[in-house]
Amino acid sequence: MIIKLNELVELAKKRPKRKIAIAAADDYEVLEAIRNAVKEGLVEPVLIGHKPKITTIAEELDFDMNTCEIIHVPDSVQAAMEATRLVREGYADVLMKGLVSTQYLLRAVLDKENGLRSGELLSHVAFFESPYYHKLLGLTDAAMNVSPTFEDKVALINNAVDAFHRLGTEIPKVAVIGSVETINPKMEATMHAATLSMMNKRNQIRGCTVDGPLALDNAVSKKSAELKHIESDVAGDVDLIVAPEINGANFLYKALNFIGGATAAAVIMGARVPIVLTSRADSERSKFLSIALAAAMD
Repeated sequence: MIIKLNELVELAKKRPKRKIAIAAADDYEVLEAIRNAVKEGLVEPVLIGHKPKITTIAEELDFDMNTCEIIHVPDSVQAAMEATRLVREGYADVLMKGLVSTQYLLRAVLDKENGLRSGELLSHVAFFESPYYHKLLGLTDAAMNVSPTFEDKVALINNAVDAFHRLGTEIPKVAVIGSVETINPKMEATMHAATLSMMNKRNQIRGCTVDGPLALDNAVSKKSAELKHIESDVAGDVDLIVAPEINGANFLYKALNFIGGATAAAVIMGARVPIVLTSRADSERSKFLSIALAAAMD
């Protein structure tokens, strides 16, 4: 069980070094994160973007470009397509978003002929280190799927559980959360949660323990669950929170980061390879840890 995000760095060092293709790499914080990942021996970068800008930023960062390959593609949309092509053809192992709009990167990834589709739904999985929780806390989906259907939620769980497995957690505990911990036919999220929990009990969702509906407090606090007389193997010891839809997940993601003192690492799962897709608002540290997360996956 991983307790701290720094453990991802140590785990990545034990894996074969990954080649990472950065789409539109001419971004200060992205290059700073890549520089630090290179210093730690985690990745071999292929920087696709505006070469003069990349070189200028690298000089400011004292980043030795002899450790990198640079491919001059000044247009960010074309850079996204080129980075995706390199991954698809096996030249690189991980894809990372640089100074390019998310929609253009995902358009390249989802291209039916030239992209990185695996047949699975793509979804965002974040891992948080919080001073108020006893281990890493996973969350899905705060960035990709706006209003997931029931079938989508099955895929969200499977993608996130795959991420946990690849990091060495054999049976992650999954809480499907809602506003309340009781089943209410008028609240679709609680009906979804109950059905997902039953599917898990009948081995239709495997490799994890699923419980729901749980309210957020029940999921993360054993005391809260006890006060409400909830008997659950997941409550108070959850590994992964599955939110009802993107608004709730995104609010929780940003609340943990900007108010709760947490640090996050995140990847997109469901493609042929992990995709590091960070926000402009994410810190350099978060970007670095997201690189480490992708590199640590077996």
